[in-house]
Amino acid sequence: MRQLFQNLKDGKVFSPEVPAPSATRGTLVVRTQCSLVSPGTERMLSQFGKAGLIKKAQSQPDKVRQVLEKVATDGVLATAQAVRNKLDQPLPLGYSAVGTVTEVGDGVTGFSVGDRVVCNGNHAEAVVVPENLVAHVPEGVSDETASFTVLGAISMQGIRLLEPQVGERYVVIGLGVVGLLAVQILRAAGCSVLAVDLNPARVALARVYGARGVVAGDGVDSVGIAQEWSGGYGVDGVLICAATDSCEPVRQAAQMCRKRGKVVLVGVVGLELDRTEFFKKEISFQVSCSYGPGRYESNYEKKGLDYPIGFVRWTEQRNFEAVLTLMKDGKIDTTELLTSTLPFDEAPERYDGLLEDSSALGILFRYEGSEGGLAKGVLAKTIQLGVRDGAGSERAAGRVRVGVVGAGNFCSAVLLPCLKKNGAEITEIASPSGKSAGLAARKFGALAATSDVDAVVCGDGNEAVVIASRHDSHADLVCRALAARKHVFVEKPLACSLAELDEVERVLTKGSDRVLMVDFNRRFSPLTCAVKGALAGRGAPISMVMTVNAGRLPSDSWIMDEAEGGGRVISEVCHFIDLMVAVSGSLVSSISGLALRESGRELQSASFSLGFADGSIGTIHYFANGSRKVPKERFEVYSDGRTAVIENFRGVRSFGFKGLKSKRLWSQQKGHAECIDAFLRAVRGEDVVIPSWDEVRNVTRATVLAREAIRSGVAFRV
Repeated sequence: MRQLFQNLKDGKVFSPEVPAPSATRGTLVVRTQCSLVSPGTERMLSQFGKAGLIKKAQSQPDKVRQVLEKVATDGVLATAQAVRNKLDQPLPLGYSAVGTVTEVGDGVTGFSVGDRVVCNGNHAEAVVVPENLVAHVPEGVSDETASFTVLGAISMQGIRLLEPQVGERYVVIGLGVVGLLAVQILRAAGCSVLAVDLNPARVALARVYGARGVVAGDGVDSVGIAQEWSGGYGVDGVLICAATDSCEPVRQAAQMCRKRGKVVLVGVVGLELDRTEFFKKEISFQVSCSYGPGRYESNYEKKGLDYPIGFVRWTEQRNFEAVLTLMKDGKIDTTELLTSTLPFDEAPERYDGLLEDSSALGILFRYEGSEGGLAKGVLAKTIQLGVRDGAGSERAAGRVRVGVVGAGNFCSAVLLPCLKKNGAEITEIASPSGKSAGLAARKFGALAATSDVDAVVCGDGNEAVVIASRHDSHADLVCRALAARKHVFVEKPLACSLAELDEVERVLTKGSDRVLMVDFNRRFSPLTCAVKGALAGRGAPISMVMTVNAGRLPSDSWIMDEAEGGGRVISEVCHFIDLMVAVSGSLVSSISGLALRESGRELQSASFSLGFADGSIGTIHYFANGSRKVPKERFEVYSDGRTAVIENFRGVRSFGFKGLKSKRLWSQQKGHAECIDAFLRAVRGEDVVIPSWDEVRNVTRATVLAREAIRSGVAFRV
């Protein structure tokens, strides 16, 4: 299928073929019949993409500050690569689509195959969306009208924050699609509306919808008109739907309001507020968040947990439904809001020109065969992009045939480049959405892309599988791949619980000739290997200290969700436990921990004490409450009157080690490439040292017990 993307490097729009998506738990697949371009939002994205690096930086000063901090801690080369990777992630465009449900994931209720729905899907022939971002389209509402639902919900949410009552007077500043929809919704609520815009045609349209119109510009006193219109009292509230760098809309809105009036911002404007007007009148100012309650909340959007209607009357989904009801009742008319309709096939060539037309309102993409019902034909979930080396030979030139599950940021920025660099033949890349797999497959020369994870894990197209999906899926996918007689490389963690670990061991025992390797890359860093070599022949146990300035993750990060990401201990501390096992050459025998319990915050900072079978000891300080200006990782080793310090994997300092020289590198060397190389060599049957199953099991077990230790305050034998 085809999907529309924008390249953030240069702003170019393109529509590659990507696999059709597959439904996962809590989601639906919708075959798109039409999708609406939101000129305001999509024009801003286009302008950002086309801007040069300097203008991009000027528009995002916070990101510039983060880049400078990363340069100071990680070096210029690592930072430059990170910036390139970020800009090299194509952005899917669009967020308002109408179509027919073709697939329903587990746990979804209220929707069936064949239902006509509206959703916040991208410009694509098919989309996969969470169930709470989908609503049924009523009979009598055309696809063209329904396509305005998501933008209407944005208007609706802003109006709900105004809390209008019948007979009140409101001003709408900015008459794009969202503003003109807001005019109609306010009129349907029994309110009088004053509509303000620079464009006379849009003001004229607002008048058709029952508003009093004001064409703003030089010599026009919009504030005075609003005061006169409200009988000298001032208006009850102002909804700002404009898009401008100017602070003038907010300034005028405050002057227009009565005492204790309300100003709600839906658009994007300058926010240098003049305190005087807000102070004197006790005016409320609020920024509206998209479609309504639930937006950007993972429990609502991703897990499908709805808010009880008695406590949250209007969620984003219920706002969709309310807009559709107004459309059905004829209270919202979109006929004059639709500027142009064109086939989706023409979108890449005409997209920029459509956005450059400042007079354009709604622009509709219609998909091939969509007239009169569901589009015909089956969209492929797997697309072929190349031919296997050696015309079908089992392995050409010693290249390992590797299938990859997951195409997220880390996989695309680190794992896939390392696989390509080390000569793997990437047979296929899978992701349930299809789009990330399709983009990654083209970029890294994979032979195929698919949304069918089972085809990669259990199919016969590869001999090894790299698993880089969400953490909660790792153990299950490892077991299925091992059962299918595949070699497995899994991004950490291997498992999120002891039960999962036991199941992996049970399956692995049945196929003991398969290579199973976890991405514990730091043990493969040249700096780690140098320190370990210097410790050879030591006469006594060693002491180790790992300090990690991890930084705080948002509470809604998927990693913080223990059901999906396992939490920070499971997802990250495992790296440092393995590093100590590798350097000491001994297994963990005991572990205890203390967490920093900050009031009202999740457990993100903790210290762990580890005992090892050979008598060595280790301490891991994992902190989320430090300055970003401090390098992230520092590893110290003390042995026989000698000390070695690895500083953020950019250098090593040696004190007393005769065979270990202090050195500073231009960039970090965390061992990613070396780790992948060791896996591929092991699969080829070469003589290479990789972590034994005893080590992997020990590290995973110690990690799970570390999480339990900071929860319970109990020390555990490992």
